[in-house]
Amino acid sequence: VDDQVNRLWETHGLTRFEAQEEAEELASINKATSERAALKRRIDDLGPINHNAIRDYEALRARIDYTESQRQDIENAQADLEGIIRDLDQSMREQFNRTLHEINQNFNQVFSELFSGGQAQIILEGETDILDADIGIEAQPPGKKLQKLSLLSGGERSLTAIALLFAILKLKPAPFCVFDEVESALDDANVRRFTDYVRRYAWSMQFILVTHRKGTMEASDRLYGVTMQERGISRVLSMVLSSALPYGS
Repeated sequence: VDDQVNRLWETHGLTRFEAQEEAEELASINKATSERAALKRRIDDLGPINHNAIRDYEALRARIDYTESQRQDIENAQADLEGIIRDLDQSMREQFNRTLHEINQNFNQVFSELFSGGQAQIILEGETDILDADIGIEAQPPGKKLQKLSLLSGGERSLTAIALLFAILKLKPAPFCVFDEVESALDDANVRRFTDYVRRYAWSMQFILVTHRKGTMEASDRLYGVTMQERGISRVLSMVLSSALPYGS
């Protein structure tokens, strides 16, 4: 009996009293033996017992919960960013439309003043979305039909581009502006129109003109030039034109 009690404890971890509490009357010894063999095979099929299974499960469960919370945070952040992007896109469209309208008004006015008539406008081409659309320019100098900028002569294209620059400057004035031979393709009459327009804004903005045109130099307040009187030695010369004028002129 003692051997059976010891075996009961070693095999099943039960005391004699606990075994008696769990005991049931068997209807058939053969059936019980068959069921016991089947249960033993199922237990054997489970393989070695992992005594840390519960602890491993709890650790894995905690890791899964943490990962899910991180994923939820990322999804929430993604939704927030998508909302911000939509708001920015809408704000950009509204601001672009407003700015384009103002520049168009200035552009048409400056173009008409520089050409002594005519009209010009900025148009959106291609995509229906204004943020993806191409920007085109249509201009109609006096006596000509409205056409694309690429169909104008070189001088007309230059003067149209200058008109667009001044239209943008009227909207967003800058402390100073550098023009690098923008009037090189203009004839003398249009150079005079260009310099007259520059002088009109000279009181509120400083213009630096890189040029080789005589008309532009004559309209300037101060000239700077580079000369090389000796080989390999450059000198910068400057002249205030107002001081070079005859007295009383």
